[in-house]
Amino acid sequence: PFFSGDDFPYWKSCMEIYLKDYELFKMQPNKSIKNLYNRLLDITNALLGLGKVFGKDELVRKLLGCLNDEWEPKVTAIKESKDLKVMEIEELLGSLMIHEVKLNKK
Repeated sequence: PFFSGDDFPYWKSCMEIYLKDYELFKMQPNKSIKNLYNRLLDITNALLGLGKVFGKDELVRKLLGCLNDEWEPKVTAIKESKDLKVMEIEELLGSLMIHEVKLNKK
């Protein structure tokens, strides 16, 4: 058991660090959607290892919510046209990567 005895303070601090990373997670300037998604996966996988479970829609909303202002029209379009509760993260990722290619052509 990770969360008992002498190990508890260590695991508690790990959980707090990853939860803070998750809460403050934002898109970094000049980074790709793939990079953003990989960073989000690193954080969520670490939290999964510590017992935190994420709903599918929670990750979709997190990914949409961390995009910078340049992405606002696309985020709005997705939110208005899709049911985020059932949207697969892979579908969202594909849509964002296609939009990223269009943005980079400008």
